[in-house]
Amino acid sequence: MLVHLETQADLDDAIEKLVVQDKRLKPILALTGMPAIRQREPGFAGLAAIICGQQLSTASAAAIWGRVSTAFDPFHHDAIRKARADRLGRLGLSAAKIKTLKHIARELAEERLNLDVLANEEADAAHNTLTALPGIGPWTADVYLLFCLGHGDAWPAGDLAVQEAVKVGLGLKERPTPKQMAPLAEPWRPLRGAAAHLWWAYYRVLKNREGVIPDKISLAAAPGPRARKQ
Repeated sequence: MLVHLETQADLDDAIEKLVVQDKRLKPILALTGMPAIRQREPGFAGLAAIICGQQLSTASAAAIWGRVSTAFDPFHHDAIRKARADRLGRLGLSAAKIKTLKHIARELAEERLNLDVLANEEADAAHNTLTALPGIGPWTADVYLLFCLGHGDAWPAGDLAVQEAVKVGLGLKERPTPKQMAPLAEPWRPLRGAAAHLWWAYYRVLKNREGVIPDKISLAAAPGPRARKQ
């Protein structure tokens, strides 16, 4: 069963089901309150914005995306496909990101890739479609599925803030690795995306309460969550 998180009501309903599904989450929700839904633009523009922000601070990512989206308005894959690499570089994009964006633009132009249909595929299949693209890692794929497409079962296993929140919330001795995060999230299918919203909210509670969480982790909980490894 596919669930889409397109409105706050969708997320509220999913969270309510989650705490019944797994009673360990009930005290987490009591601490966080209902998380607010977080959304980004879908399609090529949304994916491009995430790619532009990979491995950068929130401020740097916003500045670069601001320049790119202003230079190509309306933002369309054909414009990026035809743009000169040196022009894109002057806007602040690295050679690797230019290569990734141009490859995706060609795939869309040739109709070998359809980003919109991923919302209606099983999360793992949609994840694999995206990570097969050069320059798209697991975190980027999951953030696109969850925040741009509202995929209710996308699970950002590589996000440092989610890992830290799961560690504390489930009483684990160490922060779980992305590989370990997969079995931990099995009880939350098909609502792992809603669980991620809850864990991000819990991370913010921990950060505000303890004030000792390293900066490299706190980046992960910034609006439009981030991670060191994409």
